[in-house]
Amino acid sequence: MATKWKSSILIYLWAFLLTFSLSGILALISTGTKYMNRDFFHTPEFHSELDQFAGYLSMFELNETTPEEAKAAITVTKDDIDEHRFRYGGLDQQISNIRAQYESRIQDAQAAKNEEIANALIKERDAKIEDISNNFASDDWVRPKVVKEKETKIDEYFKKRDQFKYDFLRYQKELTYYFKDPETGKVYSNQNNENPLKQKDMLYLTNFSISSDSYLHYGPGGYEDLADVLSINSQKTIEGQIGIAKTLSASSPLMEQYKDFKRNQLIILSYCLAGIIGLLLSLYFSKKMTAVNAQVESWRPIYNKLPIDTRVGLFLITALLSIIFIFLVNENFYNIYNNLYILASEIVFALLGTAIFVAITHVQRKFLQVDLKSWTNVKEEWKKSLSVKTWQGGKKVFKSVRAALVEAFLDQSTGMQMFILLTGVFFIGAAALMVAMNPIFVILYIFLLAGAGFPLGMFLVKKVGYFNRIVQKTNELAAGKLGEDLDVTGKSVLATLAGNINVLKQGVKHSQSEQAKSERLKTELITNVSHDLRTPLTSIITYTELLKGNDVSEEEKTAYLEIIDRKSKRLKVLIDDLFEVSKMASGSVELVKAKVDLNQLLQQALAEYDETIRASSLQFRVNQAGQPIYALVDGQKLWRVFDNLIGNILKYSLENTRVYISIKTVEHQALITFKNVSKYELSDNVDELFERFKRGDTSRHTDGSGLGLAIVKSIIDLHDGKLDIEADGDLFKVIITLLLGD
Repeated sequence: MATKWKSSILIYLWAFLLTFSLSGILALISTGTKYMNRDFFHTPEFHSELDQFAGYLSMFELNETTPEEAKAAITVTKDDIDEHRFRYGGLDQQISNIRAQYESRIQDAQAAKNEEIANALIKERDAKIEDISNNFASDDWVRPKVVKEKETKIDEYFKKRDQFKYDFLRYQKELTYYFKDPETGKVYSNQNNENPLKQKDMLYLTNFSISSDSYLHYGPGGYEDLADVLSINSQKTIEGQIGIAKTLSASSPLMEQYKDFKRNQLIILSYCLAGIIGLLLSLYFSKKMTAVNAQVESWRPIYNKLPIDTRVGLFLITALLSIIFIFLVNENFYNIYNNLYILASEIVFALLGTAIFVAITHVQRKFLQVDLKSWTNVKEEWKKSLSVKTWQGGKKVFKSVRAALVEAFLDQSTGMQMFILLTGVFFIGAAALMVAMNPIFVILYIFLLAGAGFPLGMFLVKKVGYFNRIVQKTNELAAGKLGEDLDVTGKSVLATLAGNINVLKQGVKHSQSEQAKSERLKTELITNVSHDLRTPLTSIITYTELLKGNDVSEEEKTAYLEIIDRKSKRLKVLIDDLFEVSKMASGSVELVKAKVDLNQLLQQALAEYDETIRASSLQFRVNQAGQPIYALVDGQKLWRVFDNLIGNILKYSLENTRVYISIKTVEHQALITFKNVSKYELSDNVDELFERFKRGDTSRHTDGSGLGLAIVKSIIDLHDGKLDIEADGDLFKVIITLLLGD
């Protein structure tokens, strides 16, 4: 047994090495080339950012043209005039389009005998036609329009250019640059001095040349035609330097990318190198596994019990899964920016899982290599294959179908109806074929359809509809919906089935009624009650025993009696709350509803706690509607809801936090929201807080009974309202929805 386990482990280790090596080589092919650069500052991504910055620098510092100067430099060429003139076609085409635009509107106005509007439209149309005609008659007429368009476009450019200012300022904080205009001697730099950058002060430094019009490629698009007027003051190329200062903060985005690149480069290249070493080791061990292969042969009898087609299918599946999983292992490198420990864990677990499939595929290959080497052996194995067994199983299915037909005639009436329907469908189909072959039979076919086809079809539709209603009713019963009884018509099998279902439904209905009644009488509070009642009872018993002692002073007796009194009152509160929530759960509480202003009721509840609120460190923020919000509710019970919720807030809120209470109307409903920050950790399943004796303070440091929210929910349910609880971390929210009064 130990030898078998040893062989299994050796095969698995070999498969793991092979999987690891293939993964490493694949990682080198897919992602390794990206990290062949010396560092991040020599990658295409970083140089792309340098080009972007150079474009911004050209836009905001090198290009000194103002909007006014650009507008003053506008020129109108013959091409500009022709483009404007023929933008919407030739003269005749544009005049035709204008006439078509106004023709229907003028006719409508004339038909309505509104000559004033008709004349205005005619005047407007003629003015446009005259303008178009002037466009084609005179260049001077077009030139001011072209100038106006270019001025508008210049204004648009400068407005859009400001949107790139933020990115330029961000680059200015991270990149150090020095450029000098060879013509004017003006220096463009973000250093305090005007000296060139020094290599010793730079983590990275490169020479760079910037064309004054490079901003056209990195700024707002669509303004290339304005290059001659936007760059009138700066048609030049300047040389300079751009670098990364050694003093740049390590938390800057570029330095973060630099460090990430170095880390990822080390990980990827180390992994690829380890993969190559793993490949060499796997090739070495494959030659040393002769004894292991002999031991694996002992598994062949178990494997050969599977049909040959199943074995081939399993081999193909495991081989395909091995390939897929090896690729999926390398997908983890796309998450290389995550925590290194998590990345390593994911890769190791993925390799361990993939190695299982590789090992299984390897073992299957060894077995199948022997089984499939002889055609005679293949034919013998095929006779025992799953496909042959499936064919034989099909024959058995045929026999079962025949038996099913016999069962179909167990009720002769149903069987005969089915037979007549099938026969009728057959003859109608045959008659249709005859009509297709010889149209002379079409009249006979029409009579056949009218006399037999239509009645049979209606009969079938009715039966199918009746059957579907029965199926729908059974689905409703399975889902717990009773509904109305099925109609029982006739004496068919379906009618009998419908009657039986009605009987079953009545039985289920009676059973549910009895079960609901039984559930209301049960109590599931024994454990919780004993826990919350034991503490005060234990205190009362303990201090009562102490009072019986003879060596107790009067001062101690007074203290003990005070404790017994306090615990007794605590016990009474628990029992009263328990009785109240039990009465509400059993539905024995009657509501005395009246039209109540919820704003005023909430204010009264807050007033009851005014001194407690002032004494606490909590800051209450109450947002109420400006007008009364009336609802038909039991004021006393709803006051209890507000009282319990405010009391819970004071007990369980974190000190020195804010409490938000709001009330508003939304679509004929009152929405009351209480929000506070809990001082105790909340469970993910906040619905458990509705359970009786469930407390937000699980360690029970507070004096709550655990029944507050259960009472609140019961009262809201009695009002046909809705109570929702939400928790986001320690933020606790209670939302009450009530219907507004008429």
